[in-house]
Amino acid sequence: MAKQIPLVDYLSLDGEPHLVANECTGCGARYFDRRNACASCSGTDFRKATIPTEGELRAFTIVSFAAPGIPVPFAAGVVDCGGTSVRANVINTDPDPDHVTLGMKVRLATYVVGADTEGTEAIGFGFEPLT
Repeated sequence: MAKQIPLVDYLSLDGEPHLVANECTGCGARYFDRRNACASCSGTDFRKATIPTEGELRAFTIVSFAAPGIPVPFAAGVVDCGGTSVRANVINTDPDPDHVTLGMKVRLATYVVGADTEGTEAIGFGFEPLT
């Protein structure tokens, strides 16, 4: 199998793919980027928190126009994963209101974004409907 690297720092490919957030030890707020301080309580101590791989689509939009080279349409959404909001595309389904609905159950899915000349694959993520 080719070497794989995650497209974003908070996607872990160890074992089953999952997301990892920085969680404030003071108030429990979660962030997917690096933080010097918590935006909620100003705390400065963080721990890693594994985010559930299944969730519920809370909001979405079907994107019809994008920058040149970006295939459209696609569905972008906000997924509630056990109380943590994750912004991601809804993948592996038709991006239309018949297939993407509020409240639908989804799970984390990964895909190959591209590969370099040595065959190392960049891995992205989205959420796909549970069937």
